[in-house]
Amino acid sequence: MATGTNPQAPMAHVPMVDVDRVLRAPDAAVIDLRSPAEFAQDALPGALNVPLLGDVERSLVGLLYTQFSPQAAFAEGRAAIADRIEGLVREIADHVDWEPPAGCDLRARLLEMTANGIEPLERELAPEAGSRLPERPVVLHCWRGGLRSKSVIAFLRGLGLERAVGLEGGYKSWRAHVLGTIDTFEAPPAYVLRGLTGVGKTLVLRALERIRPRWTFDLELQAGHRSSLLGMVGLEPATQKIFDSRIAERLRTGFDGLVVFEGESRKVGDAVVPAAVWRAMQTATNIEITAPIARRVAVLREDYLRDSSALPKLREQLGVIEVRMPGVHLVEMFDAGEIDALVELLLDRYYDPLYRHSETGKEYAVKIDSTDPDRAALAIADWIESR
Repeated sequence: MATGTNPQAPMAHVPMVDVDRVLRAPDAAVIDLRSPAEFAQDALPGALNVPLLGDVERSLVGLLYTQFSPQAAFAEGRAAIADRIEGLVREIADHVDWEPPAGCDLRARLLEMTANGIEPLERELAPEAGSRLPERPVVLHCWRGGLRSKSVIAFLRGLGLERAVGLEGGYKSWRAHVLGTIDTFEAPPAYVLRGLTGVGKTLVLRALERIRPRWTFDLELQAGHRSSLLGMVGLEPATQKIFDSRIAERLRTGFDGLVVFEGESRKVGDAVVPAAVWRAMQTATNIEITAPIARRVAVLREDYLRDSSALPKLREQLGVIEVRMPGVHLVEMFDAGEIDALVELLLDRYYDPLYRHSETGKEYAVKIDSTDPDRAALAIADWIESR
C-alpha cells in the first residue's frame, strides 16, 4: 500500500455504513477495536473484541494526548500497534474466514503506512459515508469511527479484505441508536406480575414466554440481577449501557399484541429502568402472584443455593443485610446450615415488609397461585385472552 506523497490525494477510500444497515445484515461480522475495558462496558450484538490497544496502553496514549500532544500519543500508539499487528490481523482473518497474503511483512507495511504522522494520515484516509454493504461484510469500529478504525480498515483492504467497512460514528452511533430506540418505545397493552419475594414471579414469567412467545419483557434477565440486595448472587450484573442495549434489542424484536412485565423497582440492581419502559410498567394492569410460605422458601433455596461457587458471595451479602436487622444472626444461621429457618426469617422480617410498603395503593385485577409455574402461566394467558 502506497503512503501517498500528495497530501490532497487520499491514500484509501474507507467505506462507512450506518448502524441500521449493519443490524439488518445477518451475515455481518462486527469487529470492535476498542480496548477491553471499553468493550466490557457495552458492545454491538455479537461483536468480537480485537483491541488495537490494551487498557494500559490506551491510558498511556490518552495521557500523552492530553498532557503533551496528539503527535506524542500517535507515536506511542503506532509503536504499540506495530508490535501486535501480526496477531491482530490473524485474529480477524480467522474470525471472518479470510486468508491474508502470504509472505507479507505486516509490521513493516504498517510502519510505512503511518510514517508521515497523524495529520497526513488523517488527510489521506477518506471516509465514504453511506456506502453499500458488501456480502458477508466485516464491520470494524472504534469509539467514534475515527482514526483507529479507519486506519485498520484501510490496512485490511490494502491486504485484499475488500469486505472490510467501517461503522459510521463508531460505538457512539450504536449508543445513540439504543437510546433512540428506547425513548420512542410506545408499549402495547401491558400487564405486571406482582407478588411477595419467593412466589416465583420470574419462573411464571419465563413459563409464560414459552407458551406465548413475544409476550414478555424480562428485565431481570437483561440486567443479570434479581432486583434485591441478594440479587446479584450467582449472576453477572450488567452495566447500565449493556442493560440499555439488551432492552433495545428486545424492543426491536417487538411484542405479540401485548407485554407482560415482572414487577420491579425503578432499579434492577444498579441498572436503572429507562423512563419509557418504567411508564409502561406504572400504567399496566397488575396481576397478583401468590404462593404458600413453604413454596416460597423452596423457590429461594433452589435459586440461591444452586451454584456452590456463589455461596461466598451469598454469605457476604447476608452480612450486609444483618446490619439492617439488629439482634439477628444471619451469617451464623447460614454457617450452621439452618437454611429454611434463615429464609423464613428474611421473608418475615426483611423482604415482606419492604415489598408491602412498596405496593401501597396498588390494585390487582386478578390473583393467581404460582405453586406450579406452568399452570400459573396458562391461567394468566387464559385470563388475558378472555378480556
